[in-house]
Amino acid sequence: MTWTLILLTVFYVFTPILILYLCYKFPLADKIGSVILAYIFGLLLGNTGILPSMDSFLSDYLVTNPNAGNQEIEDMYKQALITQNDLMGFQIYKLRDLLTSLTILLAIPLMLFSSNIRQWGKLLGKTFLSLLIGLFSVLSVIIAGYFLFKESGIRDLWKISGLLVGVYTGGTPNLASLKLMLDVDANTYILTHTYDLIIGIFYLAFLLSIGKKFFQKFLPAFPIHSKQFISQNDQKKEAFWSSFKPKTLIPLTKAIAMAIGIVAIGGILAILVPDNLLMVVIILSITTLGILASLIPFISRIEKTFEAGMYLILIFSLVVASMADISNFSGFQPALLGYITLAVFGSLILHLLISRLFKIDSDTTMITSVALVCSPPFVPVIAGSLGNRQIMVSGITIGIIGYALGNYLGFFVANLLKMM
Repeated sequence: MTWTLILLTVFYVFTPILILYLCYKFPLADKIGSVILAYIFGLLLGNTGILPSMDSFLSDYLVTNPNAGNQEIEDMYKQALITQNDLMGFQIYKLRDLLTSLTILLAIPLMLFSSNIRQWGKLLGKTFLSLLIGLFSVLSVIIAGYFLFKESGIRDLWKISGLLVGVYTGGTPNLASLKLMLDVDANTYILTHTYDLIIGIFYLAFLLSIGKKFFQKFLPAFPIHSKQFISQNDQKKEAFWSSFKPKTLIPLTKAIAMAIGIVAIGGILAILVPDNLLMVVIILSITTLGILASLIPFISRIEKTFEAGMYLILIFSLVVASMADISNFSGFQPALLGYITLAVFGSLILHLLISRLFKIDSDTTMITSVALVCSPPFVPVIAGSLGNRQIMVSGITIGIIGYALGNYLGFFVANLLKMM
């Protein structure tokens, strides 16, 4: 491995530490978010021209021969079919491919270890009903939007639909997993995620400003409403380096070892299926095994497993963003932006209308929508704006269920739409 590959690996693996430090130290960076910062760092690296890249000949060759190995490419170099720059570009390409696969596969079980499937059964009455309404709203609007925008010229629309189902029932980890499962190219992934982030800002701004008053005009109030806001001390983040304390690090190391074991089992199971289903079987297998592992008390009680998984997501985000060539973006795509806008606000409106029919309260409806569309980390933010401490557990549990279901639903909907 050359010094270029070593330095690039160090950048990918350790830059998230800098990002987490910035988010801990500076409120502005924290508001922007660690994942967005990771994309910014990655895009800067990938579009400054400092890294060698493959020419169109080698890129096209890899599209038609995706399993081309190092020896095959080195033989092409010896035959003067490609240049030294192309060879280095290929090695960087293989490094990125390895990192994107490993980080996501390990992140999934780590993030699921902290879930508690027994707690899911405690979602009773209208909270559980609101979850079902939320899932129905997201799936219905995205599927309807697919047919609405089918003739708009959006490339790989069925794959994008699967990505949207994953991210709006789960979160970024599901989006990243489905990128691999559906074989979504980096540019399409980055553009979809970029528009998702833009619309997400407007979505949250609406809920945090006038959302409460708006929803209360149509829905009943929360039945047992706590007037206490979540204090700043409750929301204060613990420094990320606390994970390196022996009492946390030793159990966390064991959890990482278990995650590696789960990934290994998924890999063994994948050997039994055709190559085109390999990544699908691996991801669904480790998702299932991760959920089952969370039933074991000593695993679910290990601290910082979710944070460790998110660290891997930051590495994934850096790598994927650095693969996206901005010069290849075909400009502003209003149809894609319109589809994503419909998915977010259309599902919110449908959720509101059905909740009114079933008399679901306003707080439960809002927290369910946020837990699905924006994922669990945003639940405390909305709960604080609502002044309702009691709604947090339901919201976070709903979000975790979304994480668990996102891969299944996204893959199923994408392939269903592909056949239509």
